[in-house]
Amino acid sequence: MNIIYGILLGLVQGVAEFLPISSSGHLALVEKLLGAGGAMVATMDDSAFFNIMLHLATLAAVIAAYRTDVRDMIVEFIAMVRGLRRGESLMSGNIPVRRLILMILVSTLPLFLILPFHHAIEGLADVPWFIGAALIVTGLLLYVADRMPQGRKTERDMTVVDAVVIGLAQALATMPGLSRSGTTITAGMGRGLRRDFAVRFSFLMSLVSVLGAVVLSLIDVIQDGVDTSLLPACFVGMLVAGVTGYLSIRLLQKIVAKKRFGGFAYYCWIVGVVSIILSIAL
Repeated sequence: MNIIYGILLGLVQGVAEFLPISSSGHLALVEKLLGAGGAMVATMDDSAFFNIMLHLATLAAVIAAYRTDVRDMIVEFIAMVRGLRRGESLMSGNIPVRRLILMILVSTLPLFLILPFHHAIEGLADVPWFIGAALIVTGLLLYVADRMPQGRKTERDMTVVDAVVIGLAQALATMPGLSRSGTTITAGMGRGLRRDFAVRFSFLMSLVSVLGAVVLSLIDVIQDGVDTSLLPACFVGMLVAGVTGYLSIRLLQKIVAKKRFGGFAYYCWIVGVVSIILSIAL
């Protein structure tokens, strides 16, 4: 695995993780293409470790983009735990921040439903026609999202049901080809969340879900052993993924405010159809 390969996959991860076009689907397709070409990658056996590191980099991008929210949630979570030990009410502190924390935790619970199917879902990354079909579904979700009316809910008035629905959408989006950001933002808007808050909530709840997935995957990878020769390309890929991820978050915030998901919908449809055709032809 060389530096150029690391830069390319870092770029794909940074852009596709946050723009609603499915990073997992694109990484799988790019790896398939590079693996078939054989010119840029020495082995595909270590791609799992590399993908985990790329997800850590984009996790850092979310923290950087929403550093104020992350700081407030950490401070309030510590205060909440201390308060509970003293017998204080769960909502005795900064209520909006505490509600945000609780809604994020609730939205993470549906992910436990897919744990028994974790390896089966990962295996779908080796099925190009499935990724193509999932990208077409992603495009449909984005097309619908553009036509949804503006919601009004924020962390002050979203409900547990809202959080569960968005969490179920996130659980579905673990399938390669379904965009996590696109699926959860669409679900949030469908539940009446304000457009900008739907984006904010989607990315903040990804901190918990992605970190959990990374830890679980990293345990498996470390047990199998890591090739240290991958580290230079890995670090370069992480840097590229982190920087492009941060810029992609800022771009998506502006796009959502202007109701311009349409371009991403057409892009997903085109890539999806091409993926299915290639999987049949090759």
